[in-house]
Amino acid sequence: MAPIIRTEKLRKVYAVGKERVVALNNVDLSIEKGEFCCIVGQSGSGKSTLLNQLAGLEKPTSGKVYIGKHEISKMTENELAEFRQQHLGFIFQSYNLLPTMTAAENVALPLMFKGVDKKTRLARARKELKSMGLLGRANHLPTEMSGGQQQRVGIARAFVSSPKVIFADEPTGNLDSRTSKQVLYRMLEMSKNSGVTFVMVTHEPELAECADRIVTILDGKVCSNVVQDEETKKKNRDALFADLEGNLDIGGEAAKEQKK
Repeated sequence: MAPIIRTEKLRKVYAVGKERVVALNNVDLSIEKGEFCCIVGQSGSGKSTLLNQLAGLEKPTSGKVYIGKHEISKMTENELAEFRQQHLGFIFQSYNLLPTMTAAENVALPLMFKGVDKKTRLARARKELKSMGLLGRANHLPTEMSGGQQQRVGIARAFVSSPKVIFADEPTGNLDSRTSKQVLYRMLEMSKNSGVTFVMVTHEPELAECADRIVTILDGKVCSNVVQDEETKKKNRDALFADLEGNLDIGGEAAKEQKK
């Protein structure tokens, strides 16, 4: 089976004053369809730059990036914008929710850009919020929700348009340890149930160890690319989520919503 994401000799160089900084240096990488892939590395290693390249948010200096059969590295900005709307989802560290919109309206936003009518997109948004245990917060503004709840709204927004790939840049960076685990559990669960490919940058090794694939970046190069076997993944996930004692829904909200 052909990989869903592939790079060939990917290189990114930034001009900083009179100097040239090599952020990515001839990166060859493949990610399979349906994988939950974590990109890890020290600060300044190039992991966020790699994510931006894979998502088409930045143009490479040289080399190629493919998503499916599409070479996104040669697309125009307009072509990239349309491609992202149709095929990709994004989860951000800072949530990026619009403060004047309710949770449901924020989740429905990608569908508005696709021309879906208001009634349909809000119904789909509420369905995604329910899967995240947040149906009761559908009409709440971001300021009326905790950080963990806002991030789960962000995850629901990423899933609502049924993307092929979801990119997540440090999605637990602003959350406490317990909420980080609960949010990661939700992401793993939804990835497994939907078959969507996940690419997540994280600085937390214990979160990365729950992934199908762990890509380590050092000085702009892939120094390790490990596909974990099922036994190892299960062991790591059991260890990470053990202290939650079954409370994986952040206050048990998902269970309450299922009863409604």
